[in-house]
Amino acid sequence: MKAIIDYLRKISGGKLTQKQVDATDKLINVATAYDVADMLGIAIDSDMSVSSVGIQLITSFEDLKLEAYDDGVGVWTIGYGTTIYPNGVAVKKGNSCTLEQAKSFFQHDLRRFQTAVNDAVNIPLSQNQFDALVSLAYNIGTNAFKTSILVKYLNALDYKAAADQFLVWNKAGGSVLNGLVRRREAERALFLKK
Repeated sequence: MKAIIDYLRKISGGKLTQKQVDATDKLINVATAYDVADMLGIAIDSDMSVSSVGIQLITSFEDLKLEAYDDGVGVWTIGYGTTIYPNGVAVKKGNSCTLEQAKSFFQHDLRRFQTAVNDAVNIPLSQNQFDALVSLAYNIGTNAFKTSILVKYLNALDYKAAADQFLVWNKAGGSVLNGLVRRREAERALFLKK
């Protein structure tokens, strides 16, 4: 690292700011992470897609409902956990859908949450890690996911601390819910699986 910083100082005409040193350090860590991922045979794809394992995980917790229901904290939900239709309209009390519509909504939601994970995470991920993160984002929403401490730890290459952050997301309406505890444990286990 010192040799690289010295070289950068030389080509930049002398002194580097702390911000430049920190940015270089982060870049080297990411590059190293990509090298390690390549050696371990982990696919490095900036546009990853959820696998059948991830879909199974999500649908095992998102029951299929063809009639809109309150998710327990005042959010109306339909299909496989859809809260916003593809046209941007929120699900409302009294809404219903067909099985085909529910599947279509689910596919739209998967694309949306895959994009959120791909955009927020800038380090290499295994397929299991990506699937676990999409499941989490699917449940907590894109904004909560993108601004989470989990993502900050992950982008700092602290996979263990990131994994432990899954367990923090176990509340709805301020109360710990057993279903969320089970989901977070399953997501964390998948994230840690080789």
